[in-house]
Amino acid sequence: MDFTFTDEQQQFADALRRYLDKNYGFEARQAIVRSDAGVSDTHWNAFTELGLTALPVPEEQGGFNGSPVDLLVVMQELGRALVIEPYWATAVGIEALRLAGSARAGNSEDTALLERAAQGEIKLAVAFHEPHARYDLFSVETTATQQGEHVTLKGDKSVVLHGAQADYWIVPARFDGEIALFVVARDAAGVQVTDYRTIDGQRAANLKFDSTSARRLGGSEAGAATLEHIADYGTLLLCAEAIGALDALNHATAEYTKTRQQFGQPIARFQALQHRMVEMLIHAEQARSVTYLAAVRYSSSDAEVRRSAVSAAKVRVGQAARFVGQQAVQLHGGMGVTNEVAAAHLFKRLAIIETTLGDVDHHLARFAALPGFARAEV
Repeated sequence: MDFTFTDEQQQFADALRRYLDKNYGFEARQAIVRSDAGVSDTHWNAFTELGLTALPVPEEQGGFNGSPVDLLVVMQELGRALVIEPYWATAVGIEALRLAGSARAGNSEDTALLERAAQGEIKLAVAFHEPHARYDLFSVETTATQQGEHVTLKGDKSVVLHGAQADYWIVPARFDGEIALFVVARDAAGVQVTDYRTIDGQRAANLKFDSTSARRLGGSEAGAATLEHIADYGTLLLCAEAIGALDALNHATAEYTKTRQQFGQPIARFQALQHRMVEMLIHAEQARSVTYLAAVRYSSSDAEVRRSAVSAAKVRVGQAARFVGQQAVQLHGGMGVTNEVAAAHLFKRLAIIETTLGDVDHHLARFAALPGFARAEV
């Protein structure tokens, strides 16, 4: 299978990397992390001008109808630069609107949301997690109640990535006993938002709904299977971001070993450490290969093919993140755990990616539970 990027994809990646190298260096990134907002409107507007916000949106709503591979190209660059803007959350929200099917059916409200997202006017977030649910997507206790022509939500969502920065949330809730998806506006009455910074510098929020007005997304066909599909998309993009972070961490480690002196010479000359850095590179390359395969198979009409590819990628990326991160910290010495070097922040980000939407153990169990695993066909 040929994983070579097209000329357009490579040009897009090069343009984004040039912008990030020039404007989103480590110190600039840290200044945004320390700011009250925790994100930058300036960079978000720049991403819009570069076409990032329009990339995942269908052409009918003013977007470029980007494929999972197109988004993989973007997420790799964002991961390499440790970008903390709410792009992942918005891209996953856009996919939720697409998969629910309301826009394709001509729903004017969903169409308007996609058009505004393409123009960078709004940000989205999917509230996957609930307290005590851990990685079980279907452990949903938030409830939706029909009151005349209106629907209201009651319940709690936790660790909603960039939840406080989103203008609209996609919220799974129980409706007549079944999981359904709902759209909630940020300014809706009866919402309590608790915003905080996570250990990797990103933003997350806990949401509490108390008789909060909502609008059902996609009708009866958008339920548990759609929620899982959305989560697979988010997982795939996280794996792509991790590939970029792994590349940056390997590069930073190799450069540091050229300057750190021991016994009168750079430690990069020690053969044992050279072997260790080769192993780090191998881990990253194996993670890259399985992530690229997942990006191609994500669009398969066979849900089992999609699930197996995404879980395999998450497992291999998680293993690589831990190995490369730990080795990078050791090769950096004491500096590897300080906030003054990018390596520490890359490791933190990789650690959070590994535990978002299912860790290694969770996805190993999911992969092994697929029917094709028992048949040795996956």
